[in-house]
Amino acid sequence: MRVHPIPRNLNNNNTLIHHHRRNPTREPGKNLRRLPHIFNRVLELPLRSEANVSVEEKPDCFRFVAETEGLCDGGEMRAYVVDIHPGITKIVVRTNGLSLGLSLDELELDMWRFRLPETTRPELVTVVCVGGVLIVTVPKMVPEEEDGGFGQGMGSGRLVLVQ
Repeated sequence: MRVHPIPRNLNNNNTLIHHHRRNPTREPGKNLRRLPHIFNRVLELPLRSEANVSVEEKPDCFRFVAETEGLCDGGEMRAYVVDIHPGITKIVVRTNGLSLGLSLDELELDMWRFRLPETTRPELVTVVCVGGVLIVTVPKMVPEEEDGGFGQGMGSGRLVLVQ
């Protein structure tokens, strides 16, 4: 029989199991070494987690395209911005008139989710449902040019005459 030693460097997701020193019959407890990384912005679509969703990242936006079966027939689709905690935002896409599922009775865990970066603007999300295809567009913040608006690359709009 081979015994493997415990690795010295533990992963962030690993938990440390210890036995209670005073009462050894007590169940071992778990101490979480670190909190898992929390993303500040999450997009949740009204689809199952294994749904086939096309994700396109463009310089100015993220575009999510998914084929839906009968989901768009129920009415207009809308995006709701839910502030879970100060600084943590969830974008929930639902059919207009349906509940957001925020109560414990309506909580659905098997939803399609995507972690959005800090550069996205959740308040400007657009949702379009055409012909059974759901299209969600999440715009990004446009980075400001640091050279005062005079671009230095190709297509900067500046003409330089060299003699």
